[in-house]
Amino acid sequence: MGERTSPGPVDPVLLALLGFDVVEEAVYRSLVEQPGSAAASLAAAGQDMEAVTRALEGLVDRGLASAEHHDDGVRYRAASPVLALGPVLESRRADLYRVERLVSELAESHRAAQSRLSGAPVEVLTGAAAIRRRLVAMQRDARYEVRSLVPAMDSPVVISHADNLEVELESVRRGVALRSVVERAWLEDPADARLLARLVTLGERIAVVDALPVKLVIADHDAALLPLDPERDETDEPVALVVHRSGLLTALISLFEQYFTRGWQLRGGPATAAPADGGEPAVPHAALDPVDRQIVALLHVGLTDAAIARQLRIGHRTVQRRLRALMEAAGTATRFQLGWHAAVAGWLEERPAEA
Repeated sequence: MGERTSPGPVDPVLLALLGFDVVEEAVYRSLVEQPGSAAASLAAAGQDMEAVTRALEGLVDRGLASAEHHDDGVRYRAASPVLALGPVLESRRADLYRVERLVSELAESHRAAQSRLSGAPVEVLTGAAAIRRRLVAMQRDARYEVRSLVPAMDSPVVISHADNLEVELESVRRGVALRSVVERAWLEDPADARLLARLVTLGERIAVVDALPVKLVIADHDAALLPLDPERDETDEPVALVVHRSGLLTALISLFEQYFTRGWQLRGGPATAAPADGGEPAVPHAALDPVDRQIVALLHVGLTDAAIARQLRIGHRTVQRRLRALMEAAGTATRFQLGWHAAVAGWLEERPAEA
């Protein structure tokens, strides 16, 4: 058999990290190893009797030891270290985690301040946590407007409307204007489509396009956040750019405005616009059933019959039957003609987007 290896020296002040002083730690260790010890026997081991007595009283008060009265005096036993110190250890872990987050936030703020001080137009952020913190900070610090391009993918660089709902609602309450451009694929999912409709009802302006080239958030005219590489695999550690006031930021704002103007505007309520030519529509707007109005609006942004049925929670054949009836009433032969007629007749309340 090999020679037994003796344990290394024990650090006498480790429990100081959990709030013990030097004497309390020494006394507690002694009680763990020698249950039923009296104060005098602990003091005989080299500790001051008064200090040992105070330590024992403190341990008993904190539930770390118990006092048992015997004919020959009071004897003490240590409480189970797992039961007594476990909750304290978990509490300190939580405190250290909060401190760690604070250090990360301070480091990020320090980098941002240094970037502004140096006048550098672009700042680099690495890691999903840092990117999300900056994104939320940009939105909460915005004074008058937040603009977003939101492709149909999950990403730490641009959080989806569902992940970011609380921050968006807070911005609306503060009077900050919200404008977004989303890919049509968001409307394919009924839950996402309902969320977008809710945001429109609350005041956010949302345009729908077929595809977007990049994920982007712009706060006021002060800063924009976008991925370093739009084609980067989302499983890799994300890297984002924060673009401050510069010609590059002006170009990104122009990019957003072009897509917003080009997209179809989502509407949260019934349409009220009059026909573009001033004449009477083939089907009066007031005569449109609310479900028909929703079907036409979703058709207009390019959804398939099946996607419309899923979103409205009605049957696929019901959608097709209603579309055929609308086409007949409007005097159109194709779905495309029906969509064009809906816009001209004012069924969609279609208005040009403002820059």
